[in-house]
Parts: sequence; structure tokens; C-alpha cells
Amino acid sequence: MAKEKGSAAGPPWAVECTFLTSAVSANDLPQTSLPEVAFAGRSNVGKSTLLNALLGRKKMAKTSNTPGRTRMLNYFHLTGDSLGGGCYLVDMPGYGYARAAKGQVRRWTGLIKDYMRGRAPLRRLFLLIDARRGLMKSDREILELLQAAAVSTLVVATKIDKLKVAEREPALEKLRNDLKPYVIVHPDILATSAVKNIGIDDLRDAIADVCKG
Repeated sequence: MAKEKGSAAGPPWAVECTFLTSAVSANDLPQTSLPEVAFAGRSNVGKSTLLNALLGRKKMAKTSNTPGRTRMLNYFHLTGDSLGGGCYLVDMPGYGYARAAKGQVRRWTGLIKDYMRGRAPLRRLFLLIDARRGLMKSDREILELLQAAAVSTLVVATKIDKLKVAEREPALEKLRNDLKPYVIVHPDILATSAVKNIGIDDLRDAIADVCKG
């Protein structure tokens, strides 16, 4: 279990983050040689809040009371001594938001599928799962796509602070068991809280390991 550290904002990370571009289709994806790490999760999993905490910024990723605001693949260039030659962080559209229009959901889903199936620079996908809810149907659908595309995946359990301390390890153990059929998933799960700054340093280290190759 990751230890709780620091304040909600967390200490500054010695990494520069620069917005590069947004892609609404596979044709818009940038031609790059740097490795990419992508973040995906259900629309209400707290992805934007976690990304802001990760980078020690308040507005890197937009947050909203209405889930599903990320509708494109948003590219951010990360550089810093801990990242070797640098890499791209890709903020993916949230999935599983039932209130969105069906046509919009189809476009989002198609974009996610196209990206995961054929993106050579993608080194690892960080799949965010709400620690309170575990795997849901839409999460399993994404995992099937990741498995078919052989995308290395690391699961990040979000909102761990919403569980009582005694509930956390049983919830994580159940999640580990539910993930066993998916061989592309890393055996470790990162337990995080953007609010309490739990596991943020561990997540930073995981990104650095991928970027350094």
C-alpha cells in the first residue's frame, strides 16, 4: 500500500509539461519517435484530478462537475532529467458515460480503439479504476481491447482515500483477482488519491521507468 505523503497538491515534480496537440481522429495523431504513456478510465474515475496532482499543476487537465469533458486525445510533452530523453503523456477520452449522446460515444470509442490498436510509440497504458467500485463492464471491455492489441497496462486504483483503511487491502486484492485473466496487466496495482497525495510519487516513478526505456 502506498504511503500518504505531503499535501493535496504534492511537491513540485522536476518535469516540464508542454501541451502539444489534440487529436479527434487517428489521422490527427502526431508523428513522433518518443515513447508515449497514456491515461484512460471511466468518465467519473477522477482522471483529470489525478493528472493535475501528478504534474503538480492545477489546470494541466480540465476538471468538471460533469464527467466526460475530455473528448479528444490530448498530447503533453514531458521533459526532465528523470525522464531520459522525454516522452509524451496522452490524456484519453473517458469512457462509460451513459448520459452522452450515442453518436458521441461511438466517436469516442472509435478513437480509443484506433489509438490502442495501432500506436507503435505507446509503451504503457495506465488504466484508472475507482478503488470503491472495482472492475465494471466498461472497464472489462477496454481490457479486452488492450489484450487484443497487446498493450502493456498498469492499473491505477483511484480515490483510495474514500475507503476506510481496513477496506483498502481487501478491495485491492479483489481487483488483483479480477485482473488475472488479462495477461497484459502488470501484476502491481498503484493505489492513489489525488486529494490526499497517496501514491503520486509511485506513479511518477512508473512513468519515468517507461520514458527512460
